Amino acid sequence: MNYQKNRSLILLFVISFWISSISAQVQDTIKILAIGNSFSEDATESYLSDLAKADGVKVIIGNMYIGGCRLETHWKNAEGNIAAYSYRKMMNGVKTVSEHQTLDHAIKDENWDYITFQQASGSSGIYETYFPYLTNLFQYVKDRATNKKVKYAFHQTWAYAMNSTHGEFINYNKDQGQMYRAIVASVNKASKKVGIDIIIPSGTAIQNGRSSSIGDNFNRDGYHLSFGIGRYTAACVWYEKLLGRQVIGNSFAPDNISKAEVSIAQHAAHLAILNPDSLTPMADPVPNVPVQKDKSFINK
Repeated sequence: MNYQKNRSLILLFVISFWISSISAQVQDTIKILAIGNSFSEDATESYLSDLAKADGVKVIIGNMYIGGCRLETHWKNAEGNIAAYSYRKMMNGVKTVSEHQTLDHAIKDENWDYITFQQASGSSGIYETYFPYLTNLFQYVKDRATNKKVKYAFHQTWAYAMNSTHGEFINYNKDQGQMYRAIVASVNKASKKVGIDIIIPSGTAIQNGRSSSIGDNFNRDGYHLSFGIGRYTAACVWYEKLLGRQVIGNSFAPDNISKAEVSIAQHAAHLAILNPDSLTPMADPVPNVPVQKDKSFINK
């Protein structure tokens, strides 16, 4: 009897350990859903998965994409359950695209760890354009999120290049610095109002990088990011802010940028995490910034 009892206890222990191991493996995968547009495409679809892979982190990234989509349109699509999105999903380095999808579908598709919001670029620095749409959209997402511990974040986008011909640049007197400061102020104020605690400072990272030897060369058309250092810098910000791991020293580098540019992008992103609300000048190719010995230090 004792032998059978001990055998049963051992078997139960083994099964419990196996289940715990499987659960830990599942929890080791960080799942991020962006409700955005081409600016979330720039930030998440090119290099974020590679940065995570290089650091041994598994990620699933979803991007609900409509080009130029504003918070007002996102809310109208949610309210009407309109299948207007291109749902881009990155898993294990493989990207799949499903057209004509609803927000409801994407929100329930995974137990997302992070769900992010953003305003369209031209309106990002105009606080009045956020409401009531962000409030309504935020509640809609909260009501449908399947992970009770999900965290919400707002993507602080970047100001246009100084020579941008974008039609909405006039909203900021075609002044990059004015646009950047307006975006920071609007994102902070709007996020605080609805209760979003995490801000992804992509705009600050790009502005940091522009103060380096790279100059105002982070865009491919005056507003979207370049396919090299621009997108890589934004991905570095998302990586460090949401994955909680320092990006400086990450071994992944795109083939289309130099070692010096990799260093500038990583430092620009790290400095943005440390100081998200204002420019940190980067006069040197490799700034002297504090580097944490423990790489897992953010959002802990």
